[in-house]
Amino acid sequence: MSEGTELVAAKIVAAKTALVVIDLQNDFLDAKGAYARGGDTNPPALLLPERVAAVARALKAAGGLVVASQFTLWPDAQGEPMVSPHLKALRPYLAKGDFAPGSWGQANVDALAGLVDLTVSKVAYSAFFNTQLDWVLRRAGIDTVAVCGIVTNGGVASTVRDAHMRDYRTLVLADGCAAFGEERHATSLADMRNVAEVTACTPFIAALA
Repeated sequence: MSEGTELVAAKIVAAKTALVVIDLQNDFLDAKGAYARGGDTNPPALLLPERVAAVARALKAAGGLVVASQFTLWPDAQGEPMVSPHLKALRPYLAKGDFAPGSWGQANVDALAGLVDLTVSKVAYSAFFNTQLDWVLRRAGIDTVAVCGIVTNGGVASTVRDAHMRDYRTLVLADGCAAFGEERHATSLADMRNVAEVTACTPFIAALA
């Protein structure tokens, strides 16, 4: 168990639980992806796919659901990506074809192959914003979500808060997340304790038993 995380407070009912994997995509993580080409690398994030895949396998074996969000840059009529001004200022290198719907870059990393039950395309930080995630989870009888992925202080934190506001039991897998800097990661986890249970991959799997 990672430093600063806790055991799961109560048993996880797998059939009512979804693992929500935030943005573990080729354009974010692969050496040939958009972020690496732009010089933005996040070494801790490279450790996540195999770790998250182990959780996904365990939850699926117990009867749970695995969901992945895919950050997507939809093309305009000229095929140019529609990038929000905020993101364009942060990542000016984002170009035509990056995170394009159906592209290799938008796709989940290979470690998640065969493990994801459904994906949602998202345009902002939260996997709930302007997606069908909430509808799907409720239709599937889900009342508990465990959130992981990148980045801790961005997509993960926004999704966690939105899950909390929708009255899901919400967990964060601390060692299943990463940020651009350990301090940001730790601060974000500490802040999320107000709205979620912060645990880690191994104790989450143990709580399925």
